[in-house]
Amino acid sequence: MTFHKSLAAGKWQTLTFLEQMANIGSEVERAIRWKHKKNDGYFNRAVDRMLELIDLTAADPSNRERLRELMRVRESLVDFLLYDNEYLSTDIMWKKYFTSFTYAARRGH
Repeated sequence: MTFHKSLAAGKWQTLTFLEQMANIGSEVERAIRWKHKKNDGYFNRAVDRMLELIDLTAADPSNRERLRELMRVRESLVDFLLYDNEYLSTDIMWKKYFTSFTYAARRGH
């Protein structure tokens, strides 16, 4: 299922990597929030949107050099949100990670 139809149609590739990561971070924060509120429906939709944005970012040819980091982020997020958290991630760690992208994107770097 495609949640971000206009983004999937090519608009996503017009964003900078920082903007893409900031948008992914928004979905991560939503997923964390809904997980804590124990709302499985909203949580699952946020995770699906997050994964879709990560996959769109990975498919963007301009991000080829960042693909290894991006796939590790994807793997770690899936582990954290859906599985046993073997990497021992925390809410705070993920918020800090994505906040840096949001800040940089807003500053225009």
